[in-house]
This record gives sequence, C-alpha cells and structure tokens, in this order.
Amino acid sequence: MTGWQQVSRREKIAYGLGDTASNLIFQTVMLFLAFFYTDIFGISAATVGTMFLVVRLIDAVTDPLMGLLADKTRTRFGSFRPYLLWLVIPFAVCSILAFTTPDLAESGKVIWAYATYTLLMLAYTAINIPYSALGGALTKDPDDRVSIQSYRFVFGMLGGLIVSLLTLPLVDFFGQGDRALGYQLTIGAMSVFGVVLFLLCFAGTRERVQPPTDQQLNIRSGIHSLWQNSAMRTLAAVAVFVLIGIAIKNTLAIYYVKYFLLREDLITEFVSLGMVGNILGCAVANRVTRHIDKVTAYKALHLIAAVLSAAAFFVASDQLVLAFALYFLWSFFLQMATPMLWAKIADVVDYGQQQTGIRANGLVYASVVFFIKIGIALGGAIAGWWLAFYGYQADQMQSAHTQYGILLAFTVLPAVASLVVAWLMRGYTLSQTRVVAIARELTEKA
Repeated sequence: MTGWQQVSRREKIAYGLGDTASNLIFQTVMLFLAFFYTDIFGISAATVGTMFLVVRLIDAVTDPLMGLLADKTRTRFGSFRPYLLWLVIPFAVCSILAFTTPDLAESGKVIWAYATYTLLMLAYTAINIPYSALGGALTKDPDDRVSIQSYRFVFGMLGGLIVSLLTLPLVDFFGQGDRALGYQLTIGAMSVFGVVLFLLCFAGTRERVQPPTDQQLNIRSGIHSLWQNSAMRTLAAVAVFVLIGIAIKNTLAIYYVKYFLLREDLITEFVSLGMVGNILGCAVANRVTRHIDKVTAYKALHLIAAVLSAAAFFVASDQLVLAFALYFLWSFFLQMATPMLWAKIADVVDYGQQQTGIRANGLVYASVVFFIKIGIALGGAIAGWWLAFYGYQADQMQSAHTQYGILLAFTVLPAVASLVVAWLMRGYTLSQTRVVAIARELTEKA
C-alpha cells in the first residue's frame, strides 16, 4: 500500500535476533531459576515464591517509566535502537550475578538473591522495553506486523530451545560435578552469545514510524492517553492472565517431569519439545491471520490451549508419550497466539494516536509489558506458594499429596487462565478491517 514500506526478510531476521538474545536469559529464568534457587542455592520454595512476586512487582513499576524515557529519546540512531547498544553489557553482567552462589548463611543467600535478581530484572526492562517498542516502529503496515512478530518469536523461541537443550548439559560440562559453578559458567556463555545477537539486531534494523513532530509527551499526557484507550485496557487484562498461565506452566515443568512423571533424565527432552512447539506455533501464526481475523484466531487458540492443558490432568505418570504430546500441542497452539498479541499492541498504538493525537509507542508497549510482568510475578509466586502448600521438599521423593499438587497446578491452573483470556477478548473491538482503516487515516494525515 502507498506509503507503507515493507520490511525485508533480512531486517525481520535481524529484529528477531534481539529476541533470541532476550530469551537466552528470559527462558533460563522461567525454566530454571526457581529450581536453581530451591535445589542448588538452598532457598525454600515459599521464600522463592514471595521473592518472585516482590521483585517482579518492583520491576514492573519501572516499565512505563522506561517506555516514556524511550519515547522521549532522540538520537541519530532513533528512539529505541540506541538502548540495545548502551545496555547490552550491563544486562550480561547482571545475568551472571543472578546465577552466582556465594557461600553465605541462609539470610545472606536470600539477600543476595533479592539483590541480584532485582538488578537482572531492571536490566532486562531497560533493554527489552525499547526492543519491544522497536517492532512497532519498523513499519506502518498492519498486515506486515504479524509477520514481523512471527519472525521475532520464532527467533525468540530458538533462544528458548537453546536454553532447554543446552542448559543442563552445559551445567554438567562446565561444573564437572559442581552444579553451582556449572550454572554460573553456563549463563556466562549464554550472556556473551546474547551480546553478539543484540549488536546484530541494532545494526540490522531501522526506525521508520515517527511520532508527530509537534508532540509534547510527558507522564501526565501519556497516562491520560492510555486511560482513554479502551483497547489498551483490554490487552492489559489479557496480558496478566496469559502470563499467569505461562509462568505457572513453565516454572513447574521441571517439577512435573522430575516428581510426577518420575523421569528426571527426560527434563531436557520435555522442555525442549515444548520449545519446538513454541517455534512451530509462532512460525505459522502469519499464515493463520491471512485467512482468519487475528482477534477471532486469538480467542480460538486460547480455548484450544485450555482444553489441551486440562486434558493433561487425566494423564497417568507412566503415560509418557501422551504427557509429552499434550505439552507439545499446548505449546504449539498457545504460542501461535503470541505474535498476534504483539501485533495487536502496534494496532493499539495507532488507535491511541487516532483517538488522542498522541503516539506513545514506547509507553504503550511498556504498559503492556508492565501487565505481562504482573502476570509473571503472580504466576511465579503462585507456583512457589503452591509447592509449599502441598508440602514440597527439595531434591527428594515427594508424597502422593505433593505429586497431586504439582499435577493440578501444571495442568488445570493454566487452563483456567486461558479460559479467562478468551472471555476478556470479547470486549476487544480492533478487528483487522478496522485497524487497516485507522492506519490509512493516519498515513493520510502525516
């Protein structure tokens, strides 16, 4: 369409490499950090659950501030790309510190974990908010946005696949029996790799969508524009419940395999199969939205994911093939919806500009990420508290009562979260036809 420059495949790949870098750390945190704290560092499950909630809530508060800062940044590299260059080294250092285990008393371990995990999440916010907002600044074409986000999450999930396939083998290789050292050196290697990928993302992308030249954006006007954006409010609520379900499922995946399926030797295979499902789901999202409106598709995918997750509750511990298959299918259908969600955030930015005249790209993305982190915080906390409530004891055979608790949380709770998401999406009115019309209107006014 006239005025809407298509983003090349090469640039989409470069943009996706940034999410590969992010997920080398994010997926390590989601999949392994709770287990690392309870079974390696020696912190109780209840303490870990509370820490996940407290730190992630603190971190989430900084998201809108970071988004506003990025929106107000003006450099020759753009508003969002410079942060990939400026913050990549601090992010890598904080990642290594979070997986470092100094020899401290129990109280000292808790303080260290709180401090280093807080630094890691703040560094993640500072680099990931501008990166996420960059996706909405690459093109004005609503149809191309799903494609961009599909590339992003395919490459992001490749980062997750690297984590799931290599983390435990690398821990054994680097640690030579010392698992604490193994985790530290493994995250160090991944952090160095992530630095390279972020720099490639910075070099290979360009910002094309600019805010109005006369725009005066501050906290007051930004919050006012967000409050008037009904589509933004719906996506915020959706983001919370999506991530509650994902955080619970991902946090408990290792516990499910080790303590319910009783196959600790298959942890890597299980989480890696889920990552393959994630990648394939993200890869086909763009094809699906060519034929089905992405709002309709998004609701349907969450209903399917709810059924698949709930079905796993009825799988016995010795039905390994069925347990693996349901986890793969849940990952496939749930992650097919992810590029659609992030494409809708770009649509919400356009809608907000149409309604208020303010284009707050970074602030809108940051606000949705804020609610995503609320969901992650709640999901991680629920997982930790749930384990404690059902009497989990680290690194030993669990009682039948504890096994039942792990199974219930791993299967039923994510299903309920997806059902809530599908229900919330009833109030979302930005169909593809409508967002194309809004984009054309904004192009004509520019």
